[in-house]
Amino acid sequence: MKLINIGFGSMIAAHRLLAIVSPDSAPVKRVIQEAKDRGMLIDASYGHKTKAVLLMDTDHVILSAVTPETINARLSQKEEEVAE
Repeated sequence: MKLINIGFGSMIAAHRLLAIVSPDSAPVKRVIQEAKDRGMLIDASYGHKTKAVLLMDTDHVILSAVTPETINARLSQKEEEVAE
């Protein structure tokens, strides 16, 4: 199982990740609010500005203070390590 660092020591299982999106659009803000209402929101930003929203196959929504580009680079790096 590959774990991806999403900031401040928090890790997620890479095979459970469906999408990494920016938190700026209204539809994503609705997704965040709905997840909060259902108790499926995990705030891994530790009080910092949310820069990425991770959508998981378990229906959880995770907030991260790391940019989507950085998370993608870490995910790509892990995939390259596995290929070698």
